Order: sequence, then C-alpha cells, then structure tokens
Amino acid sequence: MSNENNNAPKVTDEVDVALVGAGVMSATLGAMIRELEPSWSQMIFERLDGPAQESSSPWNNAGTGHSALCELNYTPEVKGRIDVSKAIGINEKFQVSRQFWSHQIDHGVLADPKEWINPVAHLAFAQGDDQVDYLKRRHEALKDNILFPGMEWVEDDAKFAERLPVMSKDRDFAAEKVAYSGTDIGTDVNFGALTKQFLTAAEASGTEIRYGHEVKNIKKDGAKWKITVKNVHTGDTSVVKAKFVFVGAGGYALDLLRKAGVPEVNGYAGFPVSGLWLRCTNEELINQHDAKVYGKAKVGAPPMSVPHLDTRVIDGKKGLLFGPYGGWTPKFLKEGSYLDLFKSIRPDNIPSYLGVAVQEFALTKYLVSEVAKDFEKRLVDLRDYVPSARAEDWETVVAGQRVQVIKPTAAPRFGSLEFGTTLINSLDGSIAGLLGASPGASIAPAAMLELLERCFGERMIDWGPKLYEMIPSYGTKLADDKKMFDELWEYTQKTLQLEK
Repeated sequence: MSNENNNAPKVTDEVDVALVGAGVMSATLGAMIRELEPSWSQMIFERLDGPAQESSSPWNNAGTGHSALCELNYTPEVKGRIDVSKAIGINEKFQVSRQFWSHQIDHGVLADPKEWINPVAHLAFAQGDDQVDYLKRRHEALKDNILFPGMEWVEDDAKFAERLPVMSKDRDFAAEKVAYSGTDIGTDVNFGALTKQFLTAAEASGTEIRYGHEVKNIKKDGAKWKITVKNVHTGDTSVVKAKFVFVGAGGYALDLLRKAGVPEVNGYAGFPVSGLWLRCTNEELINQHDAKVYGKAKVGAPPMSVPHLDTRVIDGKKGLLFGPYGGWTPKFLKEGSYLDLFKSIRPDNIPSYLGVAVQEFALTKYLVSEVAKDFEKRLVDLRDYVPSARAEDWETVVAGQRVQVIKPTAAPRFGSLEFGTTLINSLDGSIAGLLGASPGASIAPAAMLELLERCFGERMIDWGPKLYEMIPSYGTKLADDKKMFDELWEYTQKTLQLEK
C-alpha cells in the first residue's frame, strides 16, 4: 500500500503557462508572453532530449521563409483567373515574422541572425507551354503588388542558362519551353537554430525546460490544468498544474487535445505524410546554384509535394536539396510509434477518415507510387530540374513527418483534408494547440498572435502598446500601406542582415 502511494503521481509544480513541445511554435509563443507578461512563470516539456528535433529541425523541413514569392500552390487558377489572395495573406504573415524577429534581435533575445536566416532568391519554374502560360499570368498578377518587389520574368533561354546553370546543363531548350518568375528578396531559414536561440533566452529568463519528459495526459482541474508528465529515461511520473496550456507537439497535438477533453477537436482526424530529399554531395554543383526553385505539383499530387530545388544554409554551410518525395508511415512524429494512426481512430472521426478516403483517391494513389520509387526513379524526377544529374552526386535523406489535418464537414463529404496550419482552442481560452503543416514555422509569430487574440482577448487592449512595439504593422494590411511597408522592409532587412 505504501509503495503504491509512493508511486502515485504528485503535483510537483504550478506554473502560469505550460508549453508542450520544444519546437519553433512553443519557443515563439513563450517569447511573446515573456514580453507581454514577464511575471508569468513558464515551463516547457519536450519528449526528446533536445530542442527542435522534430519538424523544426533544418533537415526535417524545406527551410523556406514562406512568403508566396515562388510557391505556386498559393496562387491557384480559379475559373481562368489567377487567385492571389492566399499569396498576399501568407506574405502579410511573413512580414509579421520579420518584424517580430527584428524586435527580438533589437532587445537581445535573439543573437546573430546569420545563424538562422540568409538571403536566397525565390524563383518559380515552369516547363511546357501550359505551365509557362500559367506562370506568366501569375507573374502579371503579382508584379505590381508592393509585397512582391523586384519580381523578374525570364523566358529567354540564354538568360535562363546564365541564372540557373545547374538546371540548364544538358537541357534541350528546343524540345520544351521553360521560364521562371521570381525575386532575389527570398530567404532560407534554419528554424532549428532560431528555436535554440529563443530557448536559450527563455532559460536565461527563468523558463524551466524539461527535456526527456513526455506529456501523457492533460485534465481540467477547476480553473487550472493538471498535466501528467513521464520522464522517458527513469519512467517516473509527475503532475504539473498550469493556468494556460499550449500544445505545440506536432503530430501528437491532436491526441493530447482530445485527452484534454477539448470539444473543438471532435471529429478531427490526422493523416500522416512523410518525405524524402535528394541531397547533393558535389560541392561544385552546390556552389553553382543559388536559389530556391519551386515548380508545379504533378496532377493528383498534394500541394505539399511541390518539387523544389533548394539552396540551404545550415550551420554556416551551403547545401543543395531536391524534393520532397512523398512517403507514408502510420507514425505521427518522426520519432513516433507505428501505432500512432491506429490509436488515433475514434468513433467521432471515422466519418472524416472515410470521407477523405473516397475524395482523395488521387492522393492515396500518389503516395503509393511515391513509396514504391527507388533511387533511380527519384533521379528521373530530379532530371526535370537538373537534366545532367548523376547518381554519384546525390544521396537520399529522410525528411520530417507531418500530420495533415482532416476536418469534419457535413454530408456527403464528411471530411476535408486541410493543407495549411490550423489553430484550435477551447471556448474559455485556457488551452490551445496547433495542427497541420506548411507554411507553419514561417508564420509562427502571426499564428501565435492569433492564439493570443483568441485566448487572451480581454487583455489585448492592455497589451496594445507592447504589441505595436513588437509588430509595428499590427492591425494594418501592409499591402494597402506602401509607406509603412517600405519603412518596415528597410528596418527588417537591416536588422536581419539580409542586405546583399
């Protein structure tokens, strides 16, 4: 009996804010709350033994500062017209990121920006008459928008070859028309390094980070939340009480929000998607290419499968990646369990799963074909971008694991597969979580700002002056205010050291 009592989880700590997951989302929210309410205590739980080891790790994502400069899935063609509304929305959100990061540098929270953000051209690539026609119309729809300065259109073969020598070598320009649209103002972001800088500052400010601690359960206890946490190394279990909980646990967020009894996630389901990259090992090729080049997804392929040839800057070293190639495992995290998907099935989300299974047959077919690809078949895809690609210059690396959100909808669809970033919160605002994928990390400050509005609405007026200090454009659409955009662009370019 006494042994049982000794092993019973005890409330060991009480905090104002508990953050689940030591990725870029928790790091960003924690930094914001420290600015707004420096007296609030914070604690972070992370099941792995270090920060940013899942989706935020630089090798587990594309490292693109998503601002819709070159990503074609943000500018769909609708009834013969290019719809740029999503592109403008994402660009606006990335401007929020630039402002918040700049403010954090100015105030000594973030250190050397070169460790995590670098200027890289963002180019959209088209091949074949249909794609070139689409890209030209997209270019025309964006080039005069103030959020997209310096957009360039190139369909001249000689200019194309001069700008993109790796993509031009051995290309038969006579056989197929090619073009690109883009700008030099894009960025490559190492979200892992960014997260580490945030969390170093958090610890210095008194935030306790418990690595190797997995959150097993979250239960309401009066006005607070009881968080049951297991030490993955010792097996010891403890309980921490918190007034507010943010679940930034990647693919595990949905399950934890369910356990917390958040009714807003009823009917939600998750569809795991993994990915592979081809990484260049030839330094000469790496140094010849200097851009993130995005193309169009193949027919039937999901938006997150858009192929791109990416210059990366990781730990000060330039690299070159091509992908992603879709893959599938039932895991919800890269370091997750093969039982994750099966354990996530509940009576309330079965209709959502079945509805998507019927609607997204093309996606299923695509993933099956991707999983079946061997290295040689991946090289075939690569040669659409790098015609001269040789097997000996490339190696396969495993990317991160994503869980695409399946949102419940009315009959006859029952479920809708979402390809963005979804924020969920309880009605009383005491718990919230983030689901989904791209543009994810790129718009973390804007997403966390929305979370603060939803969960702490009554405090927003008091926080107003501080919010405007952190994000000067807060409440303003920069697309409608050229003077403010120009001023903030100049400020963030300088602070983030992005001027070439």
